[in-house]
Amino acid sequence: MNMPFYVAPEQVMKDRADYARKGIARGRAAVAVRFVDGIALVAENPSNTLRKISEIYDRIAFAGVGKYNEFDQLRVAGVRAADVKGYQYSRDDVDARSLANNYAQILGQIFTHEMKPLEVEILVAEVGQTADADQLFHILYDGTVLDERHYSVLGGDAEAIGGRLSESYVDAMGLADVLRAATRALAGTDRTLAADDLEVAVLARGNGRRCFRRLPDDVVATAMQG
Repeated sequence: MNMPFYVAPEQVMKDRADYARKGIARGRAAVAVRFVDGIALVAENPSNTLRKISEIYDRIAFAGVGKYNEFDQLRVAGVRAADVKGYQYSRDDVDARSLANNYAQILGQIFTHEMKPLEVEILVAEVGQTADADQLFHILYDGTVLDERHYSVLGGDAEAIGGRLSESYVDAMGLADVLRAATRALAGTDRTLAADDLEVAVLARGNGRRCFRRLPDDVVATAMQG
């Protein structure tokens, strides 16, 4: 009788984590940075159709990096969950914290029980009525939730990008300053990113009930030159 093949649980989890991280690292990074009027989301993305940044609900945005079809499924699930909760209760009851917890449960369940983990990192951002109420929740491939205060970096080169961003970030920056800092952090020292290499959106307190707005290339280019 053949003995069943045994692999230690610790090795299984390590292999899954390595697999997910390698998949995420093959994609391009994204950052979310708070500015004086809200939250700016900037992703390196030359595509005009495959979006990494999207609106989830009135004051909530989503960003994903890694395997597009996997994080887009999560985006759709988040939109549906927010719509149902807003319809059954109140639009004010839809918040980023509960969405982040839902995403964490989904990703944690898949990472633990499925053969292949999702090769994604996602962000749920919510702009508050005041700057102190802004929220950034970074959810990793294994369901780990990071509650980040000033900025968040998604992607395989997050440590280096975060280090560059920390050098230029200060509280209450204007939108143009944030866009320049985010672009420099994504590009690094050996590249230059133009406006059409980026996907940029903002959650702005002054946009009315629906705070999400995409910025066209010409607006981004003007801000980067300022």
